[in-house]
Amino acid sequence: MDKHPSGIKPESWLVAAGRASEPGAPLNVPLVPASNFIIGTVRDYARNDGTPTWEALEEIVGGLEAGRAVAFASGMAAIAAVFDQLPAGAVVVLPDDCYQGVAGLAAAGAERQRWSVQRLAADDTAGWVSACGAADLVWLESPSNPLLMVADLEAICAAPRRPGAIVAVDNTFATPLNQQPLAFGAAVSLQSATKFIGGHSDLLAGVATTNDDALWQALRRSRGLTGATPGALEAFLAVRGARTLALRLERAQQTAMMLAERLEVHPLVTRVRYPGLPSHPTHATARRVLKGFGTVISFDLAGGAAYADAVCASVRLIRHATSLGAVESTMERRAANAGQEHLPPSLIRLSVGIEDAGDLWADLDTAIRTAAP
Repeated sequence: MDKHPSGIKPESWLVAAGRASEPGAPLNVPLVPASNFIIGTVRDYARNDGTPTWEALEEIVGGLEAGRAVAFASGMAAIAAVFDQLPAGAVVVLPDDCYQGVAGLAAAGAERQRWSVQRLAADDTAGWVSACGAADLVWLESPSNPLLMVADLEAICAAPRRPGAIVAVDNTFATPLNQQPLAFGAAVSLQSATKFIGGHSDLLAGVATTNDDALWQALRRSRGLTGATPGALEAFLAVRGARTLALRLERAQQTAMMLAERLEVHPLVTRVRYPGLPSHPTHATARRVLKGFGTVISFDLAGGAAYADAVCASVRLIRHATSLGAVESTMERRAANAGQEHLPPSLIRLSVGIEDAGDLWADLDTAIRTAAP
C-alpha cells in the first residue's frame, strides 16, 4: 500500500489514526479501564461492544490492512476465532513450516474430528492452488516461522475456492507495511500485536482484519462469546507502540540485511535464511509480494544443538529470549516440535532490533566464535 484511502501514506496513518478530533479531547487515546457504560449510546458492555482504546487499535491496524479489524487478547485468540468459523468436518490446509501454536490448535481439532488437516510446503504454489478447491480454510503464514518461506499470495488467493471458504494469512512477520493480504484476495489477515505492532515486549494482543462484513461480525461475535478480549492496558500500549512501527521496521530491516549478508559468508555458519538474500528459495517471490524483507533471520551453525545453545547463551547485547519484533534484538535456538521435525538441530532464529548495527554484529560474531566447539 503506497497510500491509505484517506490520502496519506501508511507511515502518517500510523501516527494520525485512532485519535479524537473534537476540541478539548485528549491528544492521545486514553486508557479506558471500563467493563460497562451508561446505557443509551453506542456501547453498553465492553465484552460485546468494545472500548475506545480497543477501537483506536482497530482503526490503526484495520486502516493499514485496508479492512475492518477486531482486537483480541492475543495472536492465538485471534487465530482461534478464525478456526471457530469452520463447519464440522472442515478441511484445513496449513504450511509444513508454521507457528507451533497454529499447528497445535489444528492438531487438537483434528484429534476431536472437528476437521482434517493437510500440510503443504509454503513454496508449493501449484499444490496450494489445487488444495483451494476443496479446502474450508487455507491458512498461510508468510514469511513463515522459522524458515521465512514466502508464499505466492497473489496466485493462491486468486485460486478458485468453494463458497464460504476462508483464506487467512498470518501477516505478523511482514507487518501491514510490507504486505497486504486483503489486497491479494485473502479473507482475513492476522497480526500478533505482541510482536511488531506493540514493539516493546510488554503486552499480549492480536488483531484480525477482514473486508468481509459478515466475517467481521462473526469474529466480533466469537470474541464476545469466548471472552477473548484485549486488556485495557495492553490495547493502550499497542496503540502507543504502533505509532513508531514504520521507524522501527525501517531501521531493523536495514540492519537485518547487513547481518544476513555477513552471516552468509561466516565460516562457522552453514546456511542463512532471509528472504532478502538471493540464496533464499523464495527470494523471487519475496521481491514480488513484499515491500520489505523483514527483520527476522534464521541461520544454521556448523555444529549441533549444544553449540547453538552455547551461542545463544554467549551473546551480551542481543538477548537470549523468545518472541520477536521488538526494539531489542533477541535470539533462540528453534527446536523441532510436532509437525516441524524437518528443522535442523542448530537452527537459530534472530529477531533484529534497533540497536547499532555494528554493535550487533560484533556481539553475534564474538558469540559464534567463542562458543565454537
